[in-house]
Amino acid sequence: MRQQENYNNLHAFLVVAQEASFTRAAGKLGISQSALSHIIKQLETRLGVQLFTRTTRSLSLTQAGQKLFGAVEQGFQKIDNELKKLAHFRTSPAGLVRINTGSQVVNTLLLPKLADFSENYPDIQLELISENRFVDIVAEGFDAGVRFGNAVAEGMIAVPISAETRMAAVASPDYFHRYGFPKKVRDLEQHQCIGYRLDSGGLFLWEFHHNNETIKIKPQGRWIFNEDTPALIAAKKGLGIAYLPEDQVVAELASGELIRIFSEQSHVFPSFYLYYPHRNVSPALRAVIDALRM
Repeated sequence: MRQQENYNNLHAFLVVAQEASFTRAAGKLGISQSALSHIIKQLETRLGVQLFTRTTRSLSLTQAGQKLFGAVEQGFQKIDNELKKLAHFRTSPAGLVRINTGSQVVNTLLLPKLADFSENYPDIQLELISENRFVDIVAEGFDAGVRFGNAVAEGMIAVPISAETRMAAVASPDYFHRYGFPKKVRDLEQHQCIGYRLDSGGLFLWEFHHNNETIKIKPQGRWIFNEDTPALIAAKKGLGIAYLPEDQVVAELASGELIRIFSEQSHVFPSFYLYYPHRNVSPALRAVIDALRM
């Protein structure tokens, strides 16, 4: 196996060649002149060539030394440049920030809050990955995730980025004209309720609260989706009653395109939180946190 070169010895050689003096080079490196001479002799023995021509008055590179000097100077300069880039990365908001969350959170929360972000931080690239399953953000290479506060994994640092989310049971005027309005929450079991399929395979249960009682409704209907957007479209087309976050139906309720029922009894989810694994975050992620924080 080829022996790996001692890069400390190469750096010592570089400084001696640049200073053209063992005395000045030893002072710059913070070692004794005899120790430096020993290092250079070791390097020459290792390479099998003489690197310096020494006289009582001068020190110069041999032909082999000049060749090595050109290669070593270029290599260390490249390393210095990369280290400077890393220093800039540590102190300036730059680089890629990957966030995992559900699709509706991206549409209704992250995009509105981060719409002007790129203008203020042109060196930051945002990657927002929409998934309805819970993921291990560390194992899957994400910088942060967004979930309801009660769903954030233990040990994570969590920052609130929204108010509480109230659900809304909605349908079109045409639907209610054909099927009538349910008078009690339990009446929903007899209606065309648009289902939401969870990644676990089960159906999302509609939760309501009345007189300190929690009522859970399993949607019974001909339509099931695994995202909110098609459920909203289906509700607007009169295909059934949908149970959606109220911030997704504000415009439709205001225009009369949808009608809301059981408003006061609808379930309220806790705030959304941005969560991440440790406090020593990059400047780029810190900028995102500050932009999203409530």
